[in-house]
Amino acid sequence: MIETLFHAYTPLFTWIGLGLLLSRFASDSFLKLLGQSLYWVGVPLQLLVLARHTNSSNGGLIPGIAVAVLLLSLILALLTWWGWQWLMSRKIQPEEVSLDLLNSPARASLGSFILATILGNTGFVGLTLTQVLTSPENTDWAVLFSVTNNVVGTYGIAVLIASYFGKREAKNYWWTQLWDLITVPSLWTFFIGLNTQFVELPAVVESGLEQAVWVVIAFALLLVGLRLGRMKGWPSLEIATIASVIKVFIVPMLVGLGATYLGVIGEQRLVLVLMSGTPTGLSVLILAEVYDLDRNLLATSIALTFVGLFLALPLWLTWFS
Repeated sequence: MIETLFHAYTPLFTWIGLGLLLSRFASDSFLKLLGQSLYWVGVPLQLLVLARHTNSSNGGLIPGIAVAVLLLSLILALLTWWGWQWLMSRKIQPEEVSLDLLNSPARASLGSFILATILGNTGFVGLTLTQVLTSPENTDWAVLFSVTNNVVGTYGIAVLIASYFGKREAKNYWWTQLWDLITVPSLWTFFIGLNTQFVELPAVVESGLEQAVWVVIAFALLLVGLRLGRMKGWPSLEIATIASVIKVFIVPMLVGLGATYLGVIGEQRLVLVLMSGTPTGLSVLILAEVYDLDRNLLATSIALTFVGLFLALPLWLTWFS
């Protein structure tokens, strides 16, 4: 198992490490361009390919579970943030603390905290772990969970959150979030891929699309390394640690216990636990570039959740496999 996990995580260390090495040479404009390119081209292409190979025979069960996990994570994030703010207000003078969410830095931090808690890296880390740790017949569960997480979570709920809490000079109206949602390119490419499954493409084209997905993943991991390398200290370490504990420990444990209560056991339960406990998704950095969120908090959360995954994985394999 150790050898299998080593092969699964080799790309993570390779591309993130390369990003760390190159971070001192990369400009802010390049990072912005890379994030925008992934948002408008890279991730839509990945979802297009993933949707074309999705088997929807499981109906609405897995998508329903994925949405329930997103909502559970959102509730935990909000309750935790309010509790943390209350504790911080008790430690310092009342006149020195501001709980006003209309304050731009506070808005951006809260939005980033929510995204770090609810969005998991199901498209790469989750699918990779389920492929090496479970049987092939359970792959469809992982794929449907990942697609739902990306469509409903990353480029649905998360876009609304990022648009609302992002640093905007103009006033934020409800139709602003609606416009941001309907113009998300990944939603359109997903539905295009889902409705073109019957279209047989030449083998060369299919192979090229599958290889392009790995190129997108490589650049997304590279962006993580670049952002981590440009961080100046760890100013968001405390709140990022809280978000990371929720993401890789609390949520998957609740999912595993809930699945057991509902009679879902064995590898199918393990798939749900692994997919709900993946590290914070790389897509949060893309959203941070587009909507100007707290990049340090998100980058720190990604780093901490990857470390947390190594600590949590033996527990999930022992308790829920």
